[in-house]
Amino acid sequence: MSKENKTALVTGGSKGIGYGVAKTLLKMGYKVAVTSRSLSAAEKAAEKLSDHGEIIGLEADVRNFESQKKAVQQLLDKWGQLDVLVANAGIGNFGSVEDLTVDEWKDTIDTNLTGVFFSVKACVDALKKSEGYIITISSLAGTNFFAGGAAYNASKFGVTGFSQAIMLDLRDKGVKVSTIMPGSVATYFNDNEPSEEDAWKIQIEDIGELVGDLLKMNPRTLPSKIEVRPSRPSKK
Repeated sequence: MSKENKTALVTGGSKGIGYGVAKTLLKMGYKVAVTSRSLSAAEKAAEKLSDHGEIIGLEADVRNFESQKKAVQQLLDKWGQLDVLVANAGIGNFGSVEDLTVDEWKDTIDTNLTGVFFSVKACVDALKKSEGYIITISSLAGTNFFAGGAAYNASKFGVTGFSQAIMLDLRDKGVKVSTIMPGSVATYFNDNEPSEEDAWKIQIEDIGELVGDLLKMNPRTLPSKIEVRPSRPSKK
């Protein structure tokens, strides 16, 4: 089947890494749905990307399983199949365990870890039918712990482990699973505003290119876990 008939769902696709991935997929000929907790943000991103291909913006909260199922069904109702899930949505709450609030812990785990589970669970039946691909966006914080990272480290260690386990669950079903673990990326993450000072960081289009490379990989080969870093980190 040609890529012009293939579809992808990108969670957290209204900005940052998700936006960069969606742009790459559109250029490759995929039909793309981007989701956000805010429908207006998802639709605005879709409008900005529409020159590159067929795209829709959907409201979906990865913390809510029913919300995820609804978004997947909307995609299936429109295009009939799902070929790629990019589970990207994530947040960052940082601070010592002494200061980290219960709500910050819960929101981080619910979004970054349970949200990936809900996204996969909502998509897995459709992906088995298409023998599709799941790509999760973890982080180098998923193997490297640091002070102030209790919630974020826990969530991303979990995403890394979850992704590797479901890779083993699903590869005999024809579904490939990879996790990408970026270091510093120039995004809006954690209220950052990308600027020229972020030029040394990984750019969102770099992660998009990496996703594209995975999808072009010979089907016999599965890069299951990919660490990616800035080649020349800041000296600051």
